Amino acid sequence: MIFVIVPIVWSVWLSFFDAHNTVTPTHFVGLDNYRDMLTDPAFRSSLLTFVVFAVFIVPITFVASLGLAVLVAGAKRFQAFFRSVFFLPTACSYVVASMIWRKSLFSGVSSGLANTVLGWFGHPAIPWLSVVHPPWYWLVIVTVRLWLQVGFFMVLFLAALGRIPTTLYEAGALDGAVGWKAFRHITFPLLRPASTAVLLLLLVNAFQAFDEFYNIMVTTGGYPPYARPPLIYLFYTALGSVQDFGHGGAGAVILTLIIAIFALVQGKVTGLGRKDT
Repeated sequence: MIFVIVPIVWSVWLSFFDAHNTVTPTHFVGLDNYRDMLTDPAFRSSLLTFVVFAVFIVPITFVASLGLAVLVAGAKRFQAFFRSVFFLPTACSYVVASMIWRKSLFSGVSSGLANTVLGWFGHPAIPWLSVVHPPWYWLVIVTVRLWLQVGFFMVLFLAALGRIPTTLYEAGALDGAVGWKAFRHITFPLLRPASTAVLLLLLVNAFQAFDEFYNIMVTTGGYPPYARPPLIYLFYTALGSVQDFGHGGAGAVILTLIIAIFALVQGKVTGLGRKDT
């Protein structure tokens, strides 16, 4: 109640007021804050950043976690070891991982690990975090998120794989359904509930991206429009130098509604919650 319900209700209340540097405003502005946010090019650009990020991270994480789950489930030996190794990054802080990626792996200097490997093949050092070369920092941000969360979703798929009766594979083998055919006609269809849940969680997590963007792109001295997701924008709006809680609250409500709409649409398309799933 104190740490979840009250802040949510208060944020919605603040979104209808002119709340600069105060959480107890008196100037009611109605829907003006919402209109300002929806017409703000910077806010709309932050939503576009989310779309770009989600297009990369959602399918890549889904395929990688599913592939790892199938490989680990099929391992005859050391299955517990591989499960633990791939799940271990989940316990790492996003801030710590972002700093490792920014300072050591993709530092942008010739001594960084990525540039050292490229140097072995005669390739010049790449300024990974330069805003002049947008595609490169996308690689840094996507890979750190992939490393951090792929193990968690692998465990979800492993749990779903464990519920598939082995008798189905034995029956399928009699009809020649082995290898890829078994995965296509037996495994993947029976993973539909888990796949739907994983896709929904990945989408929501992408909307909530903050730590990797903030801690990796801080080296640029600012956030260009194409490197600033919604939470970064709202962070600087509500907690920056202006402390505009009214517009920040309105942006938070809009973002929450967008996430809810995406979740409902995805649930409708994928059949989340149906009895036949």
